[in-house]
Parts: sequence; structure tokens; C-alpha cells
Amino acid sequence: MTDSRSTTSPWDDLPIRDELRGKSPYGAPQLDVPVRLNTNENPYPLPEALVERIAERVRDAARELNRYPDRDAVELRTELARYLTRTTGHEVVRENVWAANGSNEVIQQLLQAFAGPGRIAMGFEPSYSMHGLISRGTGTGWISGPRGDDFTIDIATATAAVAEHRPDVVFITSPNNPTGTAVDAGTVLALYEAAQAAKPSLVVVDEAYVEFSHRPSLLPLIEGRPNLVISRTMSKAFGAAGLRLGYLAAHPAVVDAVQLVRLPYHLSAVTQATALAALEHTDTLLGYVEQLKTERDRLVTELRAIGYEVTDSDANFVQFGRFDGEDGAHKAWQRILDRGVLVRDNGVPGRLRVTAGTPEENDAFLDAVRALKKEQH
Repeated sequence: MTDSRSTTSPWDDLPIRDELRGKSPYGAPQLDVPVRLNTNENPYPLPEALVERIAERVRDAARELNRYPDRDAVELRTELARYLTRTTGHEVVRENVWAANGSNEVIQQLLQAFAGPGRIAMGFEPSYSMHGLISRGTGTGWISGPRGDDFTIDIATATAAVAEHRPDVVFITSPNNPTGTAVDAGTVLALYEAAQAAKPSLVVVDEAYVEFSHRPSLLPLIEGRPNLVISRTMSKAFGAAGLRLGYLAAHPAVVDAVQLVRLPYHLSAVTQATALAALEHTDTLLGYVEQLKTERDRLVTELRAIGYEVTDSDANFVQFGRFDGEDGAHKAWQRILDRGVLVRDNGVPGRLRVTAGTPEENDAFLDAVRALKKEQH
């Protein structure tokens, strides 16, 4: 959901909540073009062996679809805990993990449990816009915290903002979407301490893209910090955007708290079966991640060689520019689209964002932006 340019909405005559008026639904353009690099999807289809395993697990689950699924997703949470332990080196167990329908539902459940009417959430923008949008959707006040000109979080400025506004929930996105910048452990710790000094507050580190990062996960920081939460997704590194499976790692008390607001049997048996199959093929899927990291780094290098300004990226996408003029970025977006390549214009002034695709897709994109640079000169 984003600010609408129109002064009227189809629901103007409905008794909709005031904070939702003048907004439009969240979403990126879905256009039929040869190369789509605008939604941070993993471009590699699931390997055939995994597709077959999914079919087997779903077939088994289908035999009991007359029954409700495992309400607590015990097997899935156990396997997610094993994955986190193996890939981060920090041991977590099932009681530390919760799963939901995409990381957006994880965020919604956290806000329902720890925020809501009369409470405030804060994030450091530009960042993942759904943090603010879900906050508003749960009746939570939203404060946009500061970022520097280089899109990093300055500790002194950010902690001062936390002290001033005393938020109930603080979002830190690392790597950050849409800029790709990672946040170091020192910044997270400083913000956590500032949030606890103001009043006990939940700090949520959104690690949707962490498998693509040059830096290690911040998950070990949850040790001894009961109000720190790490949010993850299977949409990106696992190449399973269509699965809609997100999860968190935190103190067991946080996991207990979100169960107060989760809908009954919220994770279907089919979703749980599919996610479990994917976790069996972790090594293969993370191999694709390594290929995408190489391509991401190639995009950074090539874009800079062409003459674009590029933000350092730890994600599976790259922010680039700078395009002059009030609508310079959108005009550039259109010119790239005219060459059959769809990237993302998500409102950061003078900049666009491109997802790392296959080598062939990235070549097509680089050809398009080279031609655009020649036009501009």
C-alpha cells in the first residue's frame, strides 16, 4: 500500500478507517516482458528432484486434508531451527522458532501482539514499505526514522530518534530493501539498548535477504536479549516466493506471545509439507544463492563501469542511479522497459532497483542501461 496520486478512491463512500484513506494497495507492476527483474524473486526454477519430493509430501498430506493441519507446525519449526543452527553456527531449537504465511504475516503477528492502537512502531526509511503499511493496518502509529545520504543508519542520530519517540517496536532491515545495504552488529546492539532504555520495546531485524549477504547473520544476537527478533523468509534464498512461508527466531516467550494472535490452523498442511520438502534440499538451493551472489556482484561492477552510481549491495538486488529531475528515475525506468527489461521504480529519488537474474537476463539488462547511458549523453 502506497500513497495514491489520485484524490479519490473507490472506497471514498465507505466507512473505511481514516489512516487508510488516500492509499493504494502494495504491489509492483506485473508486465508481460522478456526480462522481469523487479520483484527480487529467485530466477532459478526449483530442481526437478525437489519438485518430485514436494509432490510426494503433498500427496501424503492430501490423504488427511479432511483434518486440520498441525496447529503448531512442530516438524516444520524443528527443521527450520536445524537450518538456522547449521547456517549461522548459533544453536536454536523449535521453541525459538515460529512460522507463518510469509514474513509479512510474521510481521503482522508481531505488531498485533506487541503494538496496535495507542502504540508506535519505527523503521529507518527508505526501507521495506510493508513495515509501515502493516503497522498502519494494525492501528499502530508509524515513525519514519532517519538514514544518511549513503542509506546507512547513523548510530547517534538513530538512537536519538528512538529516545525521542519511545517506539514499542523498532524495525531494522538487514540487508535493507530497497537499498541493499547491510547493518552491522554494533548498530543493532546500540539501537536495542536505546529501545530498552526508553521502555521495554521489541526490536525486529528483518533478514529476508541475509543468505545473499557478504556478512554473517545477526541471529546470534538474540542470545540474552529477550526483546530481539530475527525475521526470515523462504521466498528469496529458497526460490519459493510462491510458497509464502516466513519464520522468526527469538526468545521462546516471543513465540508464545504471537500464538495469542495467530489465526487457528493458520499454516495449511500443504504449505507445511512443501516447506519441509524444500528444507531437505537446502544445499542445492543455497548453491543457486552462490550463483546469484556472483551475478549481483557483477551487476555492481558493470553498472559502475558504465558510469552509474551504485549502492553497495548485500542482497539479491542492486540500487543504481542517479537520474536527475523530478521524474528522472521513472523516465529511465520506462526507457529500460522499452527494451524489454522490467526493473523497479519504488520511489527512492533518482534511483532504480534491479534484481539479480540469470546471466542471460543480466546481460539483457546491462545492454539496456548501456544504451540508456548513451542516450543521456
